[in-house]
Amino acid sequence: MSTILSTREAYGAALEKLGDTYDFVVLDADLSKATQTVRFSQKYPSRFFNMGISEGDMMSTAAGMATCGKTVFASTFAIFAAGRAYEQIRNSIAYPGLNVKIGATHGGVLIGEDGASHQCIEDISLMRTLPGMTIVVPCDEISTFQAVEQAIQMNGPVYLRFGRFASEPVYQQPGDFKIGKGNVLRDGTDTAIFAIGDLVCEALKAADMLAAEGVSAAVIDMHTIKPLDSELVRFYAEKTKLLITAEDHSIIGGLGGAVAEVLAGGGSGARLKMVGIQDTFGCSGSKAQLAQKFGLTAQAICGAYKSIAENQ
Repeated sequence: MSTILSTREAYGAALEKLGDTYDFVVLDADLSKATQTVRFSQKYPSRFFNMGISEGDMMSTAAGMATCGKTVFASTFAIFAAGRAYEQIRNSIAYPGLNVKIGATHGGVLIGEDGASHQCIEDISLMRTLPGMTIVVPCDEISTFQAVEQAIQMNGPVYLRFGRFASEPVYQQPGDFKIGKGNVLRDGTDTAIFAIGDLVCEALKAADMLAAEGVSAAVIDMHTIKPLDSELVRFYAEKTKLLITAEDHSIIGGLGGAVAEVLAGGGSGARLKMVGIQDTFGCSGSKAQLAQKFGLTAQAICGAYKSIAENQ
Protein backbone atom coordinates (compact mmCIF):
# COMPACT_ATOMS: atom_id res chain seq x y z
CA MET A 1 0.00 0.00 0.00
CA SER A 2 1.50 3.32 -1.05
CA THR A 3 2.10 6.07 1.49
CA ILE A 4 -0.38 8.95 1.48
CA LEU A 5 1.58 12.18 1.27
CA SER A 6 0.70 15.52 2.77
CA THR A 7 0.59 18.38 0.28
CA ARG A 8 3.87 19.76 1.68
CA GLU A 9 5.52 16.38 1.11
CA ALA A 10 4.01 16.25 -2.37
CA TYR A 11 5.40 19.74 -2.98
CA GLY A 12 8.91 18.58 -2.12
CA ALA A 13 8.53 15.50 -4.30
CA ALA A 14 7.26 17.62 -7.20
CA LEU A 15 10.23 20.01 -7.01
CA GLU A 16 12.62 17.06 -6.95
CA LYS A 17 11.01 15.38 -9.97
CA LEU A 18 10.36 18.51 -12.04
CA GLY A 19 13.91 19.72 -11.57
CA ASP A 20 14.94 17.36 -14.34
CA THR A 21 12.52 18.97 -16.80
CA TYR A 22 12.47 22.64 -15.88
CA ASP A 23 15.20 25.16 -15.08
CA PHE A 24 14.35 26.74 -11.73
CA VAL A 25 16.02 27.46 -8.42
CA VAL A 26 14.72 26.97 -4.89
CA LEU A 27 15.26 29.16 -1.83
CA ASP A 28 14.33 28.26 1.73
CA ALA A 29 14.49 30.08 5.06
CA ASP A 30 16.13 27.37 7.18
CA LEU A 31 13.04 25.12 7.19
CA SER A 32 13.85 22.82 4.30
CA LYS A 33 13.12 19.61 6.21
CA ALA A 34 9.69 20.89 7.20
CA THR A 35 8.85 22.43 3.82
CA GLN A 36 10.35 19.36 2.12
CA THR A 37 12.54 21.44 -0.19
CA VAL A 38 15.34 19.35 1.32
CA ARG A 39 14.61 16.79 -1.39
CA PHE A 40 15.45 19.32 -4.10
CA SER A 41 18.54 20.49 -2.21
CA GLN A 42 19.96 16.98 -2.09
CA LYS A 43 19.45 16.32 -5.80
CA TYR A 44 20.34 19.79 -7.14
CA PRO A 45 22.66 21.39 -4.55
CA SER A 46 23.89 24.07 -6.96
CA ARG A 47 20.32 25.27 -7.56
CA PHE A 48 19.30 25.44 -3.87
CA PHE A 49 19.97 28.32 -1.49
CA ASN A 50 19.37 28.25 2.26
CA MET A 51 18.80 31.90 3.17
CA GLY A 52 18.71 31.29 6.91
CA ILE A 53 16.07 32.65 9.25
CA SER A 54 15.65 35.74 7.09
CA GLU A 55 12.37 35.53 5.21
CA GLY A 56 12.29 39.11 3.96
CA ASP A 57 15.81 38.72 2.62
CA MET A 58 14.78 35.47 0.95
CA MET A 59 11.89 37.12 -0.91
CA SER A 60 14.05 40.03 -2.01
CA THR A 61 16.78 37.66 -3.19
CA ALA A 62 14.17 35.63 -5.09
CA ALA A 63 13.01 38.85 -6.75
CA GLY A 64 16.57 39.72 -7.72
CA MET A 65 17.12 36.30 -9.27
CA ALA A 66 13.83 36.61 -11.16
CA THR A 67 14.97 39.91 -12.71
CA CYS A 68 17.86 37.93 -14.20
CA GLY A 69 15.47 35.55 -15.93
CA LYS A 70 15.28 32.80 -13.34
CA THR A 71 12.11 31.00 -12.24
CA VAL A 72 12.36 30.96 -8.45
CA PHE A 73 10.59 29.05 -5.67
CA ALA A 74 10.82 30.68 -2.24
CA SER A 75 9.63 28.47 0.61
CA THR A 76 8.83 28.78 4.29
CA PHE A 77 5.84 28.43 6.62
CA ALA A 78 2.76 30.40 5.57
CA ILE A 79 2.91 32.57 8.70
CA PHE A 80 6.42 33.73 7.76
CA ALA A 81 5.84 33.95 4.01
CA ALA A 82 2.61 35.94 3.97
CA GLY A 83 3.15 37.59 7.36
CA ARG A 84 6.77 38.41 8.07
CA ALA A 85 7.75 38.91 4.42
CA TYR A 86 4.57 40.63 3.24
CA GLU A 87 6.26 43.95 2.43
CA GLN A 88 8.96 42.28 0.35
CA ILE A 89 6.37 40.20 -1.53
CA ARG A 90 4.28 43.29 -2.16
CA ASN A 91 6.97 45.69 -3.31
CA SER A 92 9.65 43.42 -4.73
CA ILE A 93 7.64 40.54 -6.26
CA ALA A 94 3.98 41.47 -6.86
CA TYR A 95 4.46 45.12 -7.83
CA PRO A 96 6.94 44.35 -10.66
CA GLY A 97 5.10 41.09 -11.45
CA LEU A 98 8.19 38.90 -11.14
CA ASN A 99 8.37 35.18 -11.77
CA VAL A 100 8.56 34.04 -8.15
CA LYS A 101 6.56 31.10 -6.82
CA ILE A 102 5.98 31.25 -3.06
CA GLY A 103 5.73 27.76 -1.57
CA ALA A 104 3.98 28.34 1.76
CA THR A 105 3.59 25.25 3.93
CA HIS A 106 1.82 24.73 7.28
CA GLY A 107 -1.20 26.88 6.38
CA GLY A 108 -4.33 26.98 8.56
CA VAL A 109 -5.12 25.67 12.04
CA LEU A 110 -5.02 22.00 11.07
CA ILE A 111 -1.23 21.98 11.36
CA GLY A 112 -1.76 20.86 14.96
CA GLU A 113 0.09 21.59 18.17
CA ASP A 114 2.23 24.50 16.94
CA GLY A 115 -0.52 26.80 18.16
CA ALA A 116 -1.93 30.20 17.19
CA SER A 117 1.43 31.87 16.58
CA HIS A 118 2.17 29.48 13.71
CA GLN A 119 -1.37 28.73 12.49
CA CYS A 120 -1.73 31.17 9.63
CA ILE A 121 -5.40 31.86 8.97
CA GLU A 122 -5.02 35.15 7.09
CA ASP A 123 -2.47 34.41 4.35
CA ILE A 124 -4.99 33.91 1.53
CA SER A 125 -6.66 37.18 2.46
CA LEU A 126 -3.32 39.02 2.40
CA MET A 127 -2.27 37.53 -0.92
CA ARG A 128 -5.69 38.13 -2.53
CA THR A 129 -5.28 41.87 -2.15
CA LEU A 130 -2.05 41.92 -4.16
CA PRO A 131 -2.66 42.78 -7.83
CA GLY A 132 -1.54 40.04 -10.20
CA MET A 133 -0.98 37.39 -7.52
CA THR A 134 -2.26 33.90 -8.37
CA ILE A 135 -3.28 31.81 -5.34
CA VAL A 136 -3.56 28.01 -5.43
CA VAL A 137 -4.45 25.59 -2.60
CA PRO A 138 -4.21 21.96 -3.78
CA CYS A 139 -5.90 19.20 -1.79
CA ASP A 140 -3.83 16.07 -2.38
CA GLU A 141 -0.66 14.61 -3.87
CA ILE A 142 -1.73 14.56 -7.52
CA SER A 143 -3.24 18.04 -7.51
CA THR A 144 -0.14 19.39 -5.76
CA PHE A 145 2.12 18.04 -8.50
CA GLN A 146 -0.15 19.58 -11.14
CA ALA A 147 -0.23 22.91 -9.30
CA VAL A 148 3.56 23.09 -8.99
CA GLU A 149 4.17 22.21 -12.64
CA GLN A 150 1.55 24.63 -13.91
CA ALA A 151 2.98 27.36 -11.67
CA ILE A 152 6.36 26.81 -13.31
CA GLN A 153 4.77 27.13 -16.74
CA MET A 154 3.10 30.43 -15.80
CA ASN A 155 4.86 33.77 -15.89
CA GLY A 156 4.37 35.89 -12.79
CA PRO A 157 3.96 35.52 -9.03
CA VAL A 158 2.11 32.53 -7.59
CA TYR A 159 1.27 31.77 -3.96
CA LEU A 160 1.02 28.01 -3.34
CA ARG A 161 -0.42 26.97 0.02
CA PHE A 162 0.21 23.53 1.51
CA GLY A 163 -0.85 21.65 4.64
CA ARG A 164 1.19 19.75 7.19
CA PHE A 165 -0.51 16.38 7.53
CA ALA A 166 -1.51 13.73 5.00
CA SER A 167 -4.79 14.26 3.16
CA GLU A 168 -6.87 11.48 1.66
CA PRO A 169 -6.51 11.18 -2.13
CA VAL A 170 -9.10 13.07 -4.17
CA TYR A 171 -7.68 12.75 -7.67
CA GLN A 172 -6.95 9.32 -9.11
CA GLN A 173 -4.94 10.49 -12.11
CA PRO A 174 -3.46 13.70 -13.53
CA GLY A 175 -5.32 15.80 -16.05
CA ASP A 176 -8.32 17.01 -14.08
CA PHE A 177 -6.57 20.00 -12.54
CA LYS A 178 -6.13 23.41 -14.16
CA ILE A 179 -5.13 26.62 -12.40
CA GLY A 180 -7.96 29.14 -12.67
CA LYS A 181 -10.72 26.56 -13.14
CA GLY A 182 -12.69 25.00 -10.32
CA ASN A 183 -13.05 21.23 -10.64
CA VAL A 184 -16.50 19.68 -10.19
CA LEU A 185 -15.87 16.44 -8.29
CA ARG A 186 -19.56 15.57 -8.17
CA ASP A 187 -22.67 17.31 -9.44
CA GLY A 188 -25.76 18.18 -7.42
CA THR A 189 -29.02 20.09 -7.59
CA ASP A 190 -29.85 21.15 -4.02
CA THR A 191 -26.62 22.81 -2.90
CA ALA A 192 -23.02 23.29 -4.01
CA ILE A 193 -20.04 22.99 -1.68
CA PHE A 194 -16.92 24.89 -2.74
CA ALA A 195 -13.90 23.67 -0.79
CA ILE A 196 -10.10 23.94 -0.70
CA GLY A 197 -7.22 21.98 0.82
CA ASP A 198 -8.08 19.53 3.60
CA LEU A 199 -11.74 20.53 3.44
CA VAL A 200 -12.22 19.01 -0.03
CA CYS A 201 -12.27 15.50 1.46
CA GLU A 202 -14.62 16.69 4.18
CA ALA A 203 -16.90 18.20 1.54
CA LEU A 204 -17.07 14.87 -0.29
CA LYS A 205 -17.91 13.08 2.97
CA ALA A 206 -20.57 15.71 3.70
CA ALA A 207 -22.10 15.17 0.26
CA ASP A 208 -22.39 11.45 1.01
CA MET A 209 -24.02 12.19 4.36
CA LEU A 210 -26.47 14.60 2.77
CA ALA A 211 -27.24 12.13 -0.01
CA ALA A 212 -28.31 9.61 2.64
CA GLU A 213 -30.90 12.19 3.69
CA GLY A 214 -32.10 12.83 0.15
CA VAL A 215 -30.10 16.01 -0.46
CA SER A 216 -28.18 16.32 -3.75
CA ALA A 217 -24.94 18.23 -3.12
CA ALA A 218 -22.37 19.23 -5.71
CA VAL A 219 -18.74 19.34 -4.57
CA ILE A 220 -16.24 21.66 -6.24
CA ASP A 221 -12.50 21.72 -5.60
CA MET A 222 -12.01 25.50 -5.86
CA HIS A 223 -8.24 25.16 -5.59
CA THR A 224 -7.56 28.49 -7.30
CA ILE A 225 -8.69 31.32 -5.06
CA LYS A 226 -7.35 33.95 -7.43
CA PRO A 227 -8.28 34.22 -10.21
CA LEU A 228 -11.52 32.70 -8.93
CA ASP A 229 -13.66 30.70 -11.34
CA SER A 230 -16.52 33.19 -11.11
CA GLU A 231 -18.40 31.57 -13.96
CA LEU A 232 -18.64 28.29 -12.03
CA VAL A 233 -19.83 30.11 -8.90
CA ARG A 234 -22.56 31.86 -10.85
CA PHE A 235 -23.57 28.60 -12.55
CA TYR A 236 -24.19 26.82 -9.24
CA ALA A 237 -25.72 29.92 -7.69
CA GLU A 238 -28.37 29.82 -10.41
CA LYS A 239 -28.70 26.04 -10.30
CA THR A 240 -28.92 25.39 -6.56
CA LYS A 241 -29.63 28.80 -4.97
CA LEU A 242 -27.67 27.61 -1.92
CA LEU A 243 -23.87 27.65 -1.71
CA ILE A 244 -21.46 26.56 1.01
CA THR A 245 -17.75 27.34 1.23
CA ALA A 246 -15.35 25.25 3.31
CA GLU A 247 -11.78 26.26 4.15
CA ASP A 248 -9.08 26.03 6.81
CA HIS A 249 -8.72 29.82 6.78
CA SER A 250 -10.55 32.84 8.09
CA ILE A 251 -13.89 33.35 6.39
CA ILE A 252 -12.85 37.01 6.15
CA GLY A 253 -11.03 37.48 2.88
CA GLY A 254 -10.63 33.79 2.08
CA LEU A 255 -12.59 31.49 -0.20
CA GLY A 256 -15.86 32.44 1.48
CA GLY A 257 -15.19 36.12 1.01
CA ALA A 258 -14.21 35.62 -2.63
CA VAL A 259 -17.41 33.69 -3.41
CA ALA A 260 -19.49 36.28 -1.54
CA GLU A 261 -18.00 39.01 -3.74
CA VAL A 262 -19.13 37.16 -6.85
CA LEU A 263 -22.64 36.67 -5.48
CA ALA A 264 -22.88 40.34 -4.49
CA GLY A 265 -22.37 41.33 -8.11
CA GLY A 266 -25.02 39.01 -9.55
CA GLY A 267 -28.76 38.58 -9.50
CA SER A 268 -29.07 34.88 -8.71
CA GLY A 269 -30.57 35.41 -5.27
CA ALA A 270 -28.46 32.53 -3.97
CA ARG A 271 -27.70 32.21 -0.28
CA LEU A 272 -24.25 31.48 1.12
CA LYS A 273 -23.00 29.81 4.29
CA MET A 274 -19.29 29.87 5.12
CA VAL A 275 -17.51 27.06 6.96
CA GLY A 276 -14.11 28.18 8.19
CA ILE A 277 -12.35 30.05 10.97
CA GLN A 278 -14.86 32.49 12.46
CA ASP A 279 -12.80 35.62 13.24
CA THR A 280 -10.69 34.00 15.95
CA PHE A 281 -7.14 32.79 16.39
CA GLY A 282 -6.21 29.12 16.53
CA CYS A 283 -4.90 27.17 19.49
CA SER A 284 -2.80 24.13 20.25
CA GLY A 285 -4.24 20.67 19.74
CA SER A 286 -4.17 17.65 17.48
CA LYS A 287 -5.50 17.95 13.94
CA ALA A 288 -8.63 16.02 14.91
CA GLN A 289 -9.23 18.14 18.01
CA LEU A 290 -8.79 21.38 16.07
CA ALA A 291 -11.10 20.22 13.29
CA GLN A 292 -13.83 19.61 15.88
CA LYS A 293 -13.20 22.84 17.78
CA PHE A 294 -13.29 25.06 14.71
CA GLY A 295 -15.98 23.19 12.82
CA LEU A 296 -13.80 22.02 9.94
CA THR A 297 -15.56 18.68 9.48
CA ALA A 298 -18.06 16.95 7.22
CA GLN A 299 -20.59 17.18 10.04
CA ALA A 300 -20.10 20.95 10.25
CA ILE A 301 -20.63 21.27 6.50
CA CYS A 302 -23.86 19.28 6.77
CA GLY A 303 -24.91 21.50 9.65
CA ALA A 304 -24.23 24.58 7.56
CA TYR A 305 -26.51 23.28 4.83
CA LYS A 306 -29.31 22.46 7.25
CA SER A 307 -29.08 25.81 9.03
CA ILE A 308 -29.52 27.76 5.82
CA ALA A 309 -31.98 25.37 4.14
CA GLU A 310 -34.32 25.48 7.13
CA ASN A 311 -34.47 29.28 6.96
CA GLN A 312 -35.32 29.57 3.28
